[in-house]
Amino acid sequence: MKTHFKTLVFSMALIGFTACNANNKKPIEYSQTETTKDEPNKQYIKVALLLDTSNSMDGLIDQAKAQLWDIVNELSYAKCATNKPNLEIALYEYGNDKLNSQEGYIRQVLAFSNDLDEISKELFSLTTNGGEEYCGQVIQTSLNRLNWGKNPDDLKLIFIAGNEPFTQGKVNYKDVSVNAKEKGITINTIFCGDYNQGVSTSWKDGAALTNGDYMAINQNQTTIHIVSPYDDEILILNQKLNKTYVVYGKIGKQKMALQAEQDTNAQGYSKANAVSRTVSKSSHLYKNETWDLVDAVELEEVSVEALEDDTLPEELKGKSADEIKKYVSEKKKEREHIQNKIQELNAKRKVYISEQKKDNKNGLENAMTNAIKEQAKKKKYTWN
Repeated sequence: MKTHFKTLVFSMALIGFTACNANNKKPIEYSQTETTKDEPNKQYIKVALLLDTSNSMDGLIDQAKAQLWDIVNELSYAKCATNKPNLEIALYEYGNDKLNSQEGYIRQVLAFSNDLDEISKELFSLTTNGGEEYCGQVIQTSLNRLNWGKNPDDLKLIFIAGNEPFTQGKVNYKDVSVNAKEKGITINTIFCGDYNQGVSTSWKDGAALTNGDYMAINQNQTTIHIVSPYDDEILILNQKLNKTYVVYGKIGKQKMALQAEQDTNAQGYSKANAVSRTVSKSSHLYKNETWDLVDAVELEEVSVEALEDDTLPEELKGKSADEIKKYVSEKKKEREHIQNKIQELNAKRKVYISEQKKDNKNGLENAMTNAIKEQAKKKKYTWN
């Protein structure tokens, strides 16, 4: 399905840019979970997506699936001085009758993770069903269960999307906003429907209390993805890129299969979406150190000398540590060359798409992009 989620893409990027300048009621207690461990002294953009999966939200979920890689790509261009922050995304669903009523029809689908393939997989697993939507409670749950960290320079963002009154449920969203503000977390609200209806049902107020952004979208709106003359070459490079991954450990083969599966999922929406995913895979945000030996060695997650033979792929079994290091080094050079080529082609692709959009009757996306860049300058950020 070809759908439009650019409002979310641009709003996330806009709010993310404020980090360069960063330096009452008792909350409900929940256990905390996490899937990735933060690196000390490293900046993070942490985004929690809270998606309404009740019956009327099929279009919203499809948009999230279709536009994940555009979101990642927008955030990959962010720089604070000379630093490129890491990205972690968490995912919650709420408002679905299939979920536990005692938990407020809320489920943590994924704790904060930098595993983009895993995030994609979980998005594609979401289905809709009728239910009760408790915005205050799902926000409070994400505040307490997720590992938001203590670095004041991290960007900590919540994006909640839905179409029922923001006031539903026992947890008051105003109290939740106080808790979020104390933790340095910004709540951004996306009402699926008429802008004024979202205002009257407190969605705008839900964002304003933490100085977040309120926006209204038509979750069922469709758009035409612009095909560029560079797409085919980028997709060919994606196939070559996949061949630079060197599996290791118990989950290596499973994760490589997941990588291929998410390539297929992206292609299922459109060629342009598959290209966007490939661009994401060429960025600094796409790392797979838990199963790929190239990333693991680069990030010093493993010692080659300590690797057991049965954890290695067939082509490296029985090899010496020096032979393994040489093989990994060659794959790294090959990968970097391919990624650089993808980035070069994508730069041309972006120009081509921008020129095509000048003739588009709907100028909202261009207008928003320009506004974001102006805001970025004010906040001392650069936009590559």
